[in-house]
Amino acid sequence: MSHDAFAALADGRPVACVDVGGTKVSVALADARGFVERRVEPTVRQGPPEALARQVIGMLEAACRRAGVPDERLAGIGVAACGPFVRIDGGIALATPNLCGGLAGPASGLPNDWEAIPLEVPLLARFGRLRIENDAVAALEAERRWGALRGAAHCAYLTWSTGVGAGLCVDGRVLRGRNGNAGHAGHIFVDAGAPDALCGCGNLGDVEGLAGGASIRRRFGIEPAALFEAAERGEADAARIVDGLVRVVGRALYDLAVLLDLERIALGGGVFWHHRGLLLPRLQAELAGRFPRVTDGLALVPAGLGAEVGDYGALALVG
Repeated sequence: MSHDAFAALADGRPVACVDVGGTKVSVALADARGFVERRVEPTVRQGPPEALARQVIGMLEAACRRAGVPDERLAGIGVAACGPFVRIDGGIALATPNLCGGLAGPASGLPNDWEAIPLEVPLLARFGRLRIENDAVAALEAERRWGALRGAAHCAYLTWSTGVGAGLCVDGRVLRGRNGNAGHAGHIFVDAGAPDALCGCGNLGDVEGLAGGASIRRRFGIEPAALFEAAERGEADAARIVDGLVRVVGRALYDLAVLLDLERIALGGGVFWHHRGLLLPRLQAELAGRFPRVTDGLALVPAGLGAEVGDYGALALVG
């Protein structure tokens, strides 16, 4: 990776990059040399709703101690967080279906009854300076600056991971919406009659409920990695399931393409990235030939920042 991403940090003051996902939380410190300290933990899902903010604060404090950086020297903190977002006490809170068990109830399988997770207010109270964006929007900004979306004025970043989401850019402008929730492609309805496709948001049959990593576990009783590895080995049952998942995500990509008249979509997220050799050509085939007057020239590409797109997304918020 080019050090262009870190050139703005040449004054010697480090920044903190936080990526809050449905499965893990990553905290990295960065300066002009690159990422100099990194910590990763499973995302907390139990306790009071404030437990996640406490986890992030603890990880930031530990990273600063290990790097020998007093946290007051941080030039800024960028937080890329899974959404959707709501406002509590004037600050951003997460209403994330794969973390908040109170949205869909006990059927979600989550060990809590949270309806929202305060994040901005407790982080501001401890550190006083940060910028929070939806993780897909942050990844979009990073991919436009340093990755596979450079030079694209009409583009999107789509993450296929524990959940499914997107960051959107039209006419060179990133779309955010009323509460910063523009791009939640995971909650586009696909099959309202699918009885086993409960999304953590409470919808039945949206993209995330059908194909998100958490939903794959619930629907098929298998870890996503094991399912895709079986398909890569040519096991017929696994291949059939994967074909169905690809159709769902492919339709979401088509919907984004025709709604926004896009030229390029970068793909990332744990489910996609670790099996991109299997999934990318199949997703490309889902779009090929569909309404070519609109989709001709649309490119589906892997994220240029690879598995580190979350860290670079948070960096783009402060770097």
